[in-house]
Amino acid sequence: MSKASLLKKYAKDEPKKIKREQKEELIKEYAPLIRFVAQKIAVRLPPNIDIDDLISAGAIGLMDAIDKWDPTRDNKFKTYAEFRIRGAILDELRSQDWIPRSVRDKSKALDRTITTLESELGRAPTDEEISARLNMPIEEFHDLINQVRPVSLLSIDDQPSFSDSDKKSIVNLLEGAKSANPFNQLNVKVVKDVVAKAIEDLPERQRLVLSLYYFEDLNLKEIGQVLRVTESRVSQLHAQAVLRLRAKLAASIEAGELEAI
Repeated sequence: MSKASLLKKYAKDEPKKIKREQKEELIKEYAPLIRFVAQKIAVRLPPNIDIDDLISAGAIGLMDAIDKWDPTRDNKFKTYAEFRIRGAILDELRSQDWIPRSVRDKSKALDRTITTLESELGRAPTDEEISARLNMPIEEFHDLINQVRPVSLLSIDDQPSFSDSDKKSIVNLLEGAKSANPFNQLNVKVVKDVVAKAIEDLPERQRLVLSLYYFEDLNLKEIGQVLRVTESRVSQLHAQAVLRLRAKLAASIEAGELEAI
């Protein structure tokens, strides 16, 4: 049975009447999505993290998606399931507390530096400007990016500058709150505008890495072949882009551009 047929069958049944066999059928059909998400996350993790543990956590996320997906909402199951799978994997990583506090502190300091420079310059700062503000050589700055790279995986729950209402607002948007809600529509537009503008302001290579990674589904090795750089350099460019986008979103929320739902 195709995925579309399975979902159509699922949508007709009451959630409380969904049989275990039906859930297992859906899990089997969407198992490749679990591995796909797990592998995307694993490439940015230390080698001691077992991908099988990530896949196990992702399976829990898929089951949660099956239980909670509302077919009446204007969102695709695959999109919703991917969000839940990724969230479950990140929850597992957070529970392991695998990032040292010193690295978290460095990441926060880097976020603050980027946000401050953007405010002062009225544009996205260059790597050289960031490294100069941090009073470190560009090579040391690139080493710092590699150190804090895994922090970019963490969820909004780890952002101390976000209030509970901020976090709830973003989660509601990501989970596809009903489109009929005018406040939600406004917030969705604001988030899209903020992220789109932030992406436009990224250096060209960082924009290209995001496009190839998230929209063309190329892995880091394949992107490296396109850009003619090492896989490590691609990972570094990705981390820099995520850091800039995260700092921009945090600054927008603190400035009150995104209202709580």
